[in-house]
Amino acid sequence: MPRLTDIWRTGIVRAPFEQIALHGLGDQSIEWLAAGPPFTFLADPFGLWREGTLHLFVEAFDYRDRHGRIDVLRFDADLRQIDRTTCLREPWHLSYPFVFEADGETWMLPEAHRSGGLHLYRAIEFPTRWQRVATIALDGVAVDASPVFHDGLWWLFYTVATDRWSKIGALHIAFADRLTGPWRCHPRNPVRLDMSSARPGGTPRVINGCVVAPMQDCTRTYGGQAKLLWIDELSPTTFASAVGHSVSPRPDFGPFRDGLHTLSACGEVTLIDAKRIDRSARRLAIDAARIARRLFRSV
Repeated sequence: MPRLTDIWRTGIVRAPFEQIALHGLGDQSIEWLAAGPPFTFLADPFGLWREGTLHLFVEAFDYRDRHGRIDVLRFDADLRQIDRTTCLREPWHLSYPFVFEADGETWMLPEAHRSGGLHLYRAIEFPTRWQRVATIALDGVAVDASPVFHDGLWWLFYTVATDRWSKIGALHIAFADRLTGPWRCHPRNPVRLDMSSARPGGTPRVINGCVVAPMQDCTRTYGGQAKLLWIDELSPTTFASAVGHSVSPRPDFGPFRDGLHTLSACGEVTLIDAKRIDRSARRLAIDAARIARRLFRSV
């Protein structure tokens, strides 16, 4: 029986995050990154602008080895691609390269739960050289951790890798005075139990004094669509939230209409990804070849 395979494609929406959070994706123009070789993809986009150049960080994944790395693609002001480079590779799988600026430095907090921890990196030569500076201790191994500074504290939204359901349906939060910690877990964790709006999917932003965090709706399929979680109350002892509108793949996404699971703020543009589900039998051959290579190396 064919194995269902998620193939993602990254796009640059010519509209700011705040506009999408308030009004939806609408008919905004989208520049799609070129598709790669079969059964590879670029997903989880985050970005920063520097001197008129967009630095777009993505998970680069190939089903032939199933070992994600972080690549950075540079675009000029007209969104023409300049180049692409691998900027972070570890012995473990990496994804969700949350990049941001704070305290005069540039940071990355990638998803790395297969390492058994959550690791904070600082750019020592932006955008291609990164140094691991801290491992953040929480109430579980964090998945898709997303930070935001609000009301004098750093806040971190994440799920935990306890089991499959917890990874997609149980939202946790932590807070700290400094990025490097120590971090304190919220006493009400998990603060939200809902497969439709608990796993982070992009950059939390403060809009009209309220933290707005993109979340993944995994009720139909992993990353089926994004939902905006409006957090009305956020303190070291309290939490209250309400779900806003959904952001779903549009009909003009072509075959990539099976999911959308990232909304990242990046100045006057917003970064998204959309997926198609491959239902061919070719994935079975790819998996068999990967297992054979692993067995051969162990001999």
